[in-house]
Amino acid sequence: MEEEKRPQELTAEEKKAQELLEEKDSESRIRTYSGPMGTLLTILLCTWAVFQIYFTTFGVMSAVNLRAFHCAFLLCFTFLLYPTYKKEKRLRRLPPVWDMFLIAATVFTFGYLILNYTRIARIGGRVNQFEIVLAAVGLLLAFEAARRASGNLAVLALIFLAYNWFGKYIPGKLGHNGFSLKRVLTAQFWGTQGILGTGIGVSATYIFLFVVFGAYLKYSGFSKFINDFSLTLVGQTPGGPAKVAVLASALMGMINGSAIANVATTGTITIPLMKQTGYKKEFAGAVEAVASTGGQFCPPIMGAVGFVMAEFLGMNYTQVMIAAILPAFLYYLGLLFAVHFEAKRLGLSGLSKENIPDAMKVIKEQGHLIIPLVVLIAMMCMGYTPLLSAVISIFATVAASWLKKETRMTWDKIVAATVEGARSAVSVGVCCVIIGVIICTTTLTSLGLNMGYLILNVVQDGNIYLTGLLVMIMSTILGMGVPGVAAYVIVQAVAVPVLIEVNVLPICAHMFCLIYACLSNITPPVAMSAYVASGIAGSNQTKTGLLSVRLGLIGFLIPFFFLDNPILLIGSVAGFAVLETLWTAITAAVGTVALVGGLEGWFLRKSNLLERVLLVAVAPLMLLPGWKTDIIGGAVLLVVILAQKLIRRPASPTPGNA
Repeated sequence: MEEEKRPQELTAEEKKAQELLEEKDSESRIRTYSGPMGTLLTILLCTWAVFQIYFTTFGVMSAVNLRAFHCAFLLCFTFLLYPTYKKEKRLRRLPPVWDMFLIAATVFTFGYLILNYTRIARIGGRVNQFEIVLAAVGLLLAFEAARRASGNLAVLALIFLAYNWFGKYIPGKLGHNGFSLKRVLTAQFWGTQGILGTGIGVSATYIFLFVVFGAYLKYSGFSKFINDFSLTLVGQTPGGPAKVAVLASALMGMINGSAIANVATTGTITIPLMKQTGYKKEFAGAVEAVASTGGQFCPPIMGAVGFVMAEFLGMNYTQVMIAAILPAFLYYLGLLFAVHFEAKRLGLSGLSKENIPDAMKVIKEQGHLIIPLVVLIAMMCMGYTPLLSAVISIFATVAASWLKKETRMTWDKIVAATVEGARSAVSVGVCCVIIGVIICTTTLTSLGLNMGYLILNVVQDGNIYLTGLLVMIMSTILGMGVPGVAAYVIVQAVAVPVLIEVNVLPICAHMFCLIYACLSNITPPVAMSAYVASGIAGSNQTKTGLLSVRLGLIGFLIPFFFLDNPILLIGSVAGFAVLETLWTAITAAVGTVALVGGLEGWFLRKSNLLERVLLVAVAPLMLLPGWKTDIIGGAVLLVVILAQKLIRRPASPTPGNA
């Protein structure tokens, strides 16, 4: 299986994926430059990468200045790379004149901010008329960049910005007294809650480094190793190609943090393979969408969002990583059994032995590529910062690739990885810039608190689960069409305080909102990952989206069970015995498999309606920690097992050939 194809050899599925990606994901629409401008762009991107790596680890610079430099780089590269309109010619020798003007305006605006921020902060944030105009220019530049890189988020941010002035016309708790233009512009541009706030701080540190790290892993051949190793593990089992898709997409999604990009890359291989095996096209698309989406909350990297959560919580990342293990495990366990039961129901077999690479050969030839991940996890477990760990892991990736001639990263590959990593960080980074507008509005107008009070007034009795339901809806809506880490930053500012208000532990509240923000990728009507997967599969978008929700249903249920049962977040609360935690994990896994069996209509064999209802009923009993519910759930499951073992049924379908 070839890792890469030349452009002229793209398959129909790959062409379709490219078209869909251009429609759904702005990053695929970037300009390319020929001649000296192409060389200059490469030099600039590499320079930016070196600048970011140095000043986030070893160099000394104030947080505000680092954010301002990062923001200036992001906006400049957006105006260089992202077209003004969709139909614009992509191959160019020079950027358009208007974009050169926007770049010059960006350099002047943020250069003035960097040179004068300390002075303005020293006099209590008082700014003159020229600096107010400059703030307006900076905000307009940020919105234009966001419009190009993330249209949906720019519209949402514009609504929030307008709320600063028009909120005074809204009656009730969601209204406010209104703010002057000067007050809003000062807060949004010159303050540390606006475009130079948390969002850009996250982008300038964690996101940038881990996106670059992901690019280095890709160029070292790590993605091919994941695919080959997954084939050796599950390729020959019933529905093997679908299980390979689950494992490969989980690992790649965990690293790149973009569900849409992950679907478009791994999906061009896995979706056609699943269809050839005998899965329906809607099912094949849904499996890829669900698998790619879960990578955003899958340890140990969690698409870099885990590091952001650790920052917000003020705790060591290792604790966040450990807390995410069981939810991610249950999510992928449910998906693996869904494709297994579907394969059994359809009578599908796995791939033939000759199509499976030899396990020992894969480990011998490519196993060294796992070294960077081992280095990353080991350093973080030893107490080093995630930023330093990421930088060392980037160097470890290059060093590990040199252990074998076949995987060796040459200078050209190193430059290409650096350029791709820096370029990929632009779209997410611009999202983080514009998120600052949303967070600043939420803080300035007390919208987050007011929304919390509104939800609590609706709930009244402080019911955790009803509050969780309303927060789930809010998190899913706010996360629609936004990259995982950016979605989380928005949601945590608005939704997390609501859960904490009803006595949910902070880590439970943050994990709850993170999972739903990520799952918005497969939640209709804006199920971006599902729609891209459906285009590759040639399936109906609505059916694929709804099937994605069904396949990922355990992900929608798990957060409700750890709202007031933090034992489901392993390691999140001290005092739980090891055996108690292990038992909870086992019973939760049993409940997950039972739920999937009930939904798929297959357990040990084809299930009738009563057995399906009983299997679905087992899930909440086993997921809820407590020996009473475990006994009841276990007894019901035993009844189903005995019924399927003892009662005669029609013969199973004849197995198909892969």
